[in-house]
Amino acid sequence: METGVWVAPAVGAALLLILLGVLFAVAASGRRTARALAASRAEVAALNARVNVLSEQMELTRLVAAASPVVPQSAYVITTAGSTGSDHAPGAEPLANRVVLSATVGEPLVKLVALGYGVRRALAPQTRNRIAFEMRREVRRARKQRKRDLRAGRRAEATQAARAAA
Repeated sequence: METGVWVAPAVGAALLLILLGVLFAVAASGRRTARALAASRAEVAALNARVNVLSEQMELTRLVAAASPVVPQSAYVITTAGSTGSDHAPGAEPLANRVVLSATVGEPLVKLVALGYGVRRALAPQTRNRIAFEMRREVRRARKQRKRDLRAGRRAEATQAARAAA
C-alpha cells in the first residue's frame, strides 16, 4: 500500500516533465519557424527588387533597339564559294573550296560509315548464329503447330461423321 502512495505522484511528476519538454520543443520550433519566415521574406524582397531592376533594363534596351535602325549582319552564302572578285554577295566572304567539299561530302560519308558498321555487325558470326537458332526454333514451332491443326481437323471430321451417322 505504501508504494502505491508514492507511485501516483511520481507518475504525475514524470508526466509533468514530459509535458514541459514538449512545450519547450514546440516553442523552440515556433521561434525557428519565425526566423525562417523572416529570412524568406527578406529573400523575396531582394529578388523582387532585382526583377524590377532587370525589367527596367529590358525596357530601356527595347526602347533603344526600337529607336535605332536594324543593321543586318553579313551572311555567308555557299553559292559564292570559290568565286573571286566582286561577284559575291555584299558583306559575304567567299568560302574556300575545302569547306564546300567538307560540307558536301561529309554527310554522305557519315551515312556510308554508319551503313558499313551496321552491315559488318549484321554479318558477324555471333549474329548469324543467333538468327539461325531463331529460324530453327521457328521452323520447329510451325511444324508442331501444323501437326496440331491437322489432328484437330481430323478430330472435327470424325466428330461430324459420327453425328451424321447417328
